[in-house]
Amino acid sequence: MSNILHSQERGDVLAHVSGNLRRLRQAAGLSQVALAEASGISRRMIIAVEAGDANISLSSLDKLAVAMGVGFVDLVRNPDRHSSSDINEVTWRGSGAESKGVLLGTAPSGQETQLWMWSLEAGERYDAEPDPQGWHEMIVVMEGTLTLILSGEEKEYPKGAFAIYSSAQNYSYANTGTEITRFVRNVVS
Repeated sequence: MSNILHSQERGDVLAHVSGNLRRLRQAAGLSQVALAEASGISRRMIIAVEAGDANISLSSLDKLAVAMGVGFVDLVRNPDRHSSSDINEVTWRGSGAESKGVLLGTAPSGQETQLWMWSLEAGERYDAEPDPQGWHEMIVVMEGTLTLILSGEEKEYPKGAFAIYSSAQNYSYANTGTEITRFVRNVVS
């Protein structure tokens, strides 16, 4: 998981994170200082996220969730929706209007499973930070061609192709073509 855009630039991206973080942190009985120490995320960043004024990575949100004993999904979901299988929230946007990562839903697994629908406009790239050991991703390309970069090695996946790999490494998604690329992404921990 990697970059997420500034909340005031893209209100839909962090629409629920601010309130959810504050509510979940307080429910866990943690001060901002204690959460910073437990997560490795600076207190200044936590204050900015809770204020709705932050530029935070998806992996940093995941670290905050782990430190509070909740799932990543609990931070990004609309608190008015009670179904964990139906989230449908934009959690990443690229510079192109059609480049986005939408967390569609989640299901239980060893810890968590996430279902995403991604689209990348021509020339767009998403760079992720390594996930913890034991995490994996499964992707299937629905439209266009996806270039998947795993620890520096690039491989193209055309429409209909799929890949399953450990996400406990540096990885990126890129669209080096001229048409939009769409793919389904499952994250399993």
